[in-house]
Amino acid sequence: MKFDNRVTQMLGVEIPIVQAPMGWIARSRLASAVSNAGGMGIIETSSGELDVIRGEIKKMRELTERPFGVNIAQAFVRDPDIVQFVIDEGIKFVTTSAGNPNRYTEQLKGAELTVFHVVPSLSAALKAVDAGVDGLIVEGGEGGGFKNPKEVSSMVLLPLVRSKVDVPIIAAGGFVGGETMAAAFALGAEGIQMGTRMVSAAESPMHDNWKSMIVNAAETDTVLLNRFQSSALRALRTKKTTRLEREFDKNAMAEFGNAKDLYFGGDMEAAIALTGQVCGRIEEVKAVADIIKDTADEFFQTLKAIQGSYL
Repeated sequence: MKFDNRVTQMLGVEIPIVQAPMGWIARSRLASAVSNAGGMGIIETSSGELDVIRGEIKKMRELTERPFGVNIAQAFVRDPDIVQFVIDEGIKFVTTSAGNPNRYTEQLKGAELTVFHVVPSLSAALKAVDAGVDGLIVEGGEGGGFKNPKEVSSMVLLPLVRSKVDVPIIAAGGFVGGETMAAAFALGAEGIQMGTRMVSAAESPMHDNWKSMIVNAAETDTVLLNRFQSSALRALRTKKTTRLEREFDKNAMAEFGNAKDLYFGGDMEAAIALTGQVCGRIEEVKAVADIIKDTADEFFQTLKAIQGSYL
């Protein structure tokens, strides 16, 4: 069976699975594996290393002939010409996040790019649609990384947004396999985004210590930091994050630490390991191709099982 909906048509992919645009992680090695497996690989810009990113985009074109995209995380933009940078690189699909959708949408759409904006609430979704985006990435509070301090679960947020907008939705936050993908579709999505599952993938450039912690984590082994700050962030429970979880008057970003020492050096206390609650459902490191194929197969098996039982 094959997928055929607005997300596959807009993005030009076989399987409507998008890889999350995680800083330093979402680069050519991981993103090309996702694209080659039929999904949508995304290159990050939140690291701010645009000269490096330019090289990663070049590598992408050497590693895959399939579609890929770029994310613009507005809160971390250092180059005022970031949109022109993306346009000049010949990118056709962009996700925007961590900011006002009115900031870049008109310029991106004027260059005939397809734009999906990440939203954590209904009000943000309505604002993005009014700004003219092509679609939404609706992200529940279960997901790892930067979050709305007033987190809402995907089970509540996704059908709520779907009931109020007509644009295509990619569901993010809590999606790790075919069963959760089927649930997302039942709630109104036409695709899913995977973050933590891709952090733990074989092609992820992250240190094995982080992958091992994900594989061995329970569903309760994440913390939501900055509940009374902006923005909040969900991360793995470590000594550092357990302490910060209780320090309500302190902005955890001030103690984020050295990301590269964690990401590439494996020191899990050096920084904050942004990770979603689905870490509790990940039991092994798998190749991206297997993750995407298994998810797609399980999706159709789940639909068939439900149909056989109830229809």
